[in-house]
Amino acid sequence: SGSGYLKIVWIPGPSEAYPWVMCKEDDAPDPIINTCNGFYCDYFTPNKPYKPTMWTEAWPGWFTLFGGTIRKRPVEDLAFGVTRFIQNGGSYINYYMYHGGTNFGRTAGGPFITTSYDYDAPIDEYGLVQEPKYSHLKQLHQAIKHCESALVSSDATVTKLGSYGEAHVFSAGKGSCAAFLSNYHMNAPAKVVFNKRQYTLPAWSTSILPDCENVVYSTATVVAKSSNVEMVPSGSVLYSVARYDEDIATYGDRGTITALGLLDQINVTRDTNDYLWYITSVDIKESESFLRGGKWPTLTVDSAGHAVHVFVNGHFYGSAFGTRENRKVSFSAPVNLRGGANRVALLSVAVGLPNDGPHFETWATGVVGSVALHGLDEGNKDLSRQKWAYQVGLRGEALNLISPTEASSVDWIKGSLAKQNKQPLTWYKAYFDSPRGNEPLALDLESMGKGQAWINGESLGRYWTTIAKGNCGSCNYAGAYRQANCQSGCGEPTQRWYHVPRSWLKPRGNLLVLFEELGGDISKVSVVKRSSVH
Repeated sequence: SGSGYLKIVWIPGPSEAYPWVMCKEDDAPDPIINTCNGFYCDYFTPNKPYKPTMWTEAWPGWFTLFGGTIRKRPVEDLAFGVTRFIQNGGSYINYYMYHGGTNFGRTAGGPFITTSYDYDAPIDEYGLVQEPKYSHLKQLHQAIKHCESALVSSDATVTKLGSYGEAHVFSAGKGSCAAFLSNYHMNAPAKVVFNKRQYTLPAWSTSILPDCENVVYSTATVVAKSSNVEMVPSGSVLYSVARYDEDIATYGDRGTITALGLLDQINVTRDTNDYLWYITSVDIKESESFLRGGKWPTLTVDSAGHAVHVFVNGHFYGSAFGTRENRKVSFSAPVNLRGGANRVALLSVAVGLPNDGPHFETWATGVVGSVALHGLDEGNKDLSRQKWAYQVGLRGEALNLISPTEASSVDWIKGSLAKQNKQPLTWYKAYFDSPRGNEPLALDLESMGKGQAWINGESLGRYWTTIAKGNCGSCNYAGAYRQANCQSGCGEPTQRWYHVPRSWLKPRGNLLVLFEELGGDISKVSVVKRSSVH
């Protein structure tokens, strides 16, 4: 998921030799048609004059990253970008995304892209129309449709309208024409004269005149009212809550491979799982000073990402997390060791594979840096080059706890005790009945930390309620849009609600399973309805 990847599109045509389409590849050889992706494509021309000008990804917003803000794009600017493309000879537009989606399972890329792939699309990931974006774009394409005869009959004649304005005029013959009047000034409206008539063009806008006289549409004039979207209680409650704790002590005893040194996570898991255990043993001399009241030694872990949870002798010492901008992870904490053998277990967690950029094979993942103990009598002890055991996945996965038929195969802790433990690496299960009505549904996981969720054996995806950091200020539609513009959600969980398709549910007894990495409160998890009021 995400933008900027290599895309090849097959377009059916009337002939036997169909053309291929390749985005963002200016040197695509014939007969491949090179195309444009971006927030704007009015600057774009294909690499041969006989190829159509195609915009294969018109971005109405931007994807969301765990720990980041929600990025929205004003529809006035999006519409302005589309008209600029059309008036400059554009022949094809595909919105990416027009209908937002959900990265169910482990399909989210990035890394760190959220399970929600809403993309500020005209139709959101729940299938609800988002106003005013939906109606404003609908009216835009209706206006363009009114100009169709002129647009396909001629190239534009371009005339300057003052310092910041332009008129693009398309002639259909017999005195018939269509005009696009644009004002590129970011702050001030422009009064212009076109065909002996005066027009006022709002800042950063295009006005469409299908008959070269009457304005039927302005990109800066939004008529539709904004949607009011709310998450409301569904009336469905969780019952028969139970928990199962991962047995840290047994890791490394079964199903492992061993190697000298640290291996790349994806090379071991082959992306079949987000989780990989790195396990080794450290012998501590009985004569060590810290065993007689001295300062504990410090364990340091350097990982290529994306997250790591650190255990020593079964005790949890903390976690460290990367970000999209800096995937590398560093952990450092004093650890309580004993004389003799000590077991170091590092749970490395991937949060999606790369989706943008060259040479993905060079992107390391997992604990491939340095692992060391500092503060021993002999100085520092490098653990990186010694023998390590590797185990893919979790015990709960091996037991198939997510399956409605297998979830009862282990001894779950039930009753009030199931809700008391808020420790890391805990499985939860609960049941709920399908809410009445037909509104879209979501799972409210604000009270949880980080992990994965399943309903009736189907994966909702990764969840992570990390708090969004960014620059949430005012939002002005005028001026070139970039994904850092128009941020929202600062100080709130990046993603609190997780889409639950009604098609996954049965009337009674739906099984919810959560694997919680950090420690959460399942008693506050709820199923909610998404309601949109225009």
